[in-house]
Amino acid sequence: MEYDKRIIDMTPGDAVEGFYLLKAAALKTSTSGSQYLNAVLSDVTGSIETKVWNYNGPVGAADEGKIVKIRGMVTSFRGASQLSVERIRLAQKTDPYDLSVLVPVAPVDADEMLRAVEATVASLCDDDYRAICTEMLARHLEAFRSIPAAKSVHHSFLCGLLMHTGNMLKIAEQLAGLYADTVDRDLLLAGTLLHDFAKEEEFAFSELGLVTEYSTKGRLLGHLTMGAQEIAEIAKELHVPEEKSVLLQHMILSHHGEPEFGAAVRPQCAESELLALIDLIDSRMEIYREALASVPEGKFSQRIFALDKQIYHH
Repeated sequence: MEYDKRIIDMTPGDAVEGFYLLKAAALKTSTSGSQYLNAVLSDVTGSIETKVWNYNGPVGAADEGKIVKIRGMVTSFRGASQLSVERIRLAQKTDPYDLSVLVPVAPVDADEMLRAVEATVASLCDDDYRAICTEMLARHLEAFRSIPAAKSVHHSFLCGLLMHTGNMLKIAEQLAGLYADTVDRDLLLAGTLLHDFAKEEEFAFSELGLVTEYSTKGRLLGHLTMGAQEIAEIAKELHVPEEKSVLLQHMILSHHGEPEFGAAVRPQCAESELLALIDLIDSRMEIYREALASVPEGKFSQRIFALDKQIYHH
């Protein structure tokens, strides 16, 4: 029996016991009619599909984002490691677990990245775009610095939104210079900064700060609509010309690129076109970064749902 073994080091046949983050959980019914817990456990090194057979609770979907203690065996299913758990319970305050090895945090210096973001805002030449960005940062600074950028798929760790946005601003700055005769730098950078701010309202968070589910407003409206609404309100308060307000709203509403990917409208100006592409670049590169960490050199990954393919670690 190995205690608190890192998920990245788990191989079929390992007997393990210890504390892990309950990333996802759902009670399901097997073909034989018995209930089982279908879950995903994680630590800072990765995640693993988990099954608790013949299980009726109490741990379930409401406990996503909490720490659990488990005992089980690593097995293999369709070529991928899977954890078959015999015992599972919620961790207690007196339990001796190390939170720093369980809760994933962005692999960046958050203070340094935040300073870079603030310097970018200060560099905006357009007074109106700079004013809106400054006000939005002031209203959302704590959440912007700390929350994940997603529930799963990419940047789903603490400070993920800051990392994602900071990376995108660096790309946007380069492309704004390359296409200076076509692109309004200040509009592109402002839209890039603000595109995901409403994720603070779109998500519900665990006591550890991780995303557990979508909020009611998040389900009914989504962060594109909520983000555009707030920008419209602030622009009105700051007496920003309507055209600039509408352009920023358009950047937010179209940054998913196509309606099939969640965009409210398709990009219809050069800056919104670039924002959608920059968002796609950074999200996909983060998917690669996370996936390659658990793929040996010279091997292919399992099929990655978000990319709809396997990837090769050369």
